[in-house]
Amino acid sequence: MIFKHVSIMYDEVISGLNIKPDGVYVDGTLGGAGHAGGVCERLSERGTFVGVDQDEEALETARERLSQYKANKHIIKSNYHDLPEVLDSLGIDKVDGILLDIGVSSYQFDNPERGFSYRFDAPLDMRMDLQGELKASDVVNTYSREELTRVIREYGEEKFASAIAKNIVKKREQSPIETTFELVDIIRESIPAKYRRTGGHPAKKTFQAIRIEVNHELDVLRESLDLLIDRLSPGGRICVITFHSLEDRIVKRIFKEAADPACTCPPGLPVCVCKREERRRGKLVTRKPILPQETEMIENPRSKSSKLRILEHI
Repeated sequence: MIFKHVSIMYDEVISGLNIKPDGVYVDGTLGGAGHAGGVCERLSERGTFVGVDQDEEALETARERLSQYKANKHIIKSNYHDLPEVLDSLGIDKVDGILLDIGVSSYQFDNPERGFSYRFDAPLDMRMDLQGELKASDVVNTYSREELTRVIREYGEEKFASAIAKNIVKKREQSPIETTFELVDIIRESIPAKYRRTGGHPAKKTFQAIRIEVNHELDVLRESLDLLIDRLSPGGRICVITFHSLEDRIVKRIFKEAADPACTCPPGLPVCVCKREERRRGKLVTRKPILPQETEMIENPRSKSSKLRILEHI
């Protein structure tokens, strides 16, 4: 299967990065190298590009697609959480732009063997890094009812999380739950019929929740953003594309704190003395998120939930 991924808001990202021909740019979620190609195309032979991804198939595709460009290129298997260490290993201190396209690639969703999609019957896997230890089947078959309820409710924002968790536990007492379709059937039976008729596929929220848990997606995002902002040169920009409200809230909060740090003075002080201005690290390029154009949403329905936020380091 050819690694294929449609780049979301391509023009908006390339414009938002404000690319300098001799600059240093990082794609922390390389995927099929769609955005990366646009970056490398605009870099001179003195420019540098660093791309990381957890997926070996993505890396192989990216190396081939980016080979035509003259910039200095470093394609590395890693998670964007570890980008500071990756940059240190390359002797790079500051960079001029960082892109994070959070979530699962179209290729991973459309590859039945990966177990991300409720559309295909496949082993429950959902690992972005196939060398990762935790699989979706581990979550489904070993987490307690309380843990499952928490994961499905918190990460999937699923109102029927308790019922779904209860039925998962009941089913696995008879035999392990091993495939996506087995899990889909349990979810469908757990949601009242009138709710199944609206809001898309009944398994969508639960599959999202389990995928996030398997890959620690929100923890990685939460722990990484501040560190990555600090690696930007003055005027450097970080662009982050998210696909659901949980991710977007994290990006919004961290960007806001970087651009407008909260006052930490004790209540009652007549003058702020906490050096709030000195703690300001960036300015918001996007006060509200950029959304895909209507034509893009028609051509690529998966773009509908995407949001792009951009911060510039000062």
